[in-house]
Amino acid sequence: MSAVEGRPRVRLGAVAVTGVIAAVVAATSTTAAGAIARAACVRFEIPDGGEAIPTGAFATVTGFFSLVGVGLALGLARWSNRPAQRFVAVTVPLLAVSLVPPFVVGASLGTSIALVALHLLAAAVMIPVLARRLRG
Repeated sequence: MSAVEGRPRVRLGAVAVTGVIAAVVAATSTTAAGAIARAACVRFEIPDGGEAIPTGAFATVTGFFSLVGVGLALGLARWSNRPAQRFVAVTVPLLAVSLVPPFVVGASLGTSIALVALHLLAAAVMIPVLARRLRG
């Protein structure tokens, strides 16, 4: 038995390796999708300052927040008696909140929709993969 009585142990190393691989896939996917959107004339300009989001920023931001998710998964694997369910219960509302800012910063509709699509793409990679791994 694990430190949390009544459930099989989730291997932390397996969660970490799976999470890092998924983070690389998510960062690569969002960067590629962002480049495709840019080629389709999405400008990714944020009116506050008028600067365009550089394509490489998609990898950086996705990678960073994906690794935060891996840290959350590791913590839940270590201290929760239902890590997969709690991971989904935390990450899905966080995803929902992350979909709001593209629409309130004053970006064009095309930029806002593309940013939301990129959020959903990263979440579609990270959340199911980590939840599955947390089930053991």
